[in-house]
Amino acid sequence: MTKKTLRVTQVRSSHGRLESHKACLRGLGLRKPHHCVEVPGTPEILGMIFKVSYLLKVEEI
Repeated sequence: MTKKTLRVTQVRSSHGRLESHKACLRGLGLRKPHHCVEVPGTPEILGMIFKVSYLLKVEEI
């Protein structure tokens, strides 16, 4: 099984969001809108991405 790597970009602000959603963004390493990080496609990471998917753009690389 090959490891998937995902490029995650924050496209909307975290201002006014739930604390748990802000914590997911911090856990993914995202700091501000238009910030982009590459993360492994583990089940834990995918769960965080799913929770705040309305704030993100995700690409598989």
